[in-house]
Amino acid sequence: MIELLVIILAYIIGSIPFALVVGKVGYGIDIREHGSGNLGGTNTFRTLGIKAGMIVTICDILKGTLAASLPVLFGADIHPLLVGAFAVVGHVYPVFAKFRGGKAVATSGGVLLFASPILFGLMLFCFFLFLFLTKYVSLSSMLTGLVTTIYSLIYGDVPLVVAVSLLTAFVIFKHRTNIGRIINKTEPKITWLTLKKKNVS
Repeated sequence: MIELLVIILAYIIGSIPFALVVGKVGYGIDIREHGSGNLGGTNTFRTLGIKAGMIVTICDILKGTLAASLPVLFGADIHPLLVGAFAVVGHVYPVFAKFRGGKAVATSGGVLLFASPILFGLMLFCFFLFLFLTKYVSLSSMLTGLVTTIYSLIYGDVPLVVAVSLLTAFVIFKHRTNIGRIINKTEPKITWLTLKKKNVS
């Protein structure tokens, strides 16, 4: 019974729509009506700015970490990665926001932060490297997932490999429309990570 309660609690934690809360409480807007309409860090950055985007992203990461830690906190005989996966499902399909949420990236990272801090660090490095090279948040997220999967195949145990593979597949699935826009060159790029060229006189 405790295992079922832990799973339900993980889903509820994952369902907390921090982007919606920050948008309404801090800015008086429903972020679902702006930008891409997603309840995630990327749309928050684009719509509300860096401060709001950082708050939402960090909260989305930490709710994955908290959910993955529930088996330890409650002494439940269930793998933390499995419990964390339900938080990711809650983030993407939140019960508190009409099952319309984010794209699984930050919360997936939070789950892996609990399971393997080293792997999480690798994810951060790869994400910002790909972001610097491509200027696409969506593409950077997918490429980071693939690198993480390869790393887990080489160095991880079976539960980690399965979890990372499934989470990466989920992230790519949720970004399928972005893939089309990248191919058509209509996907928006970030501008704040672009190096400015100096004028030479």
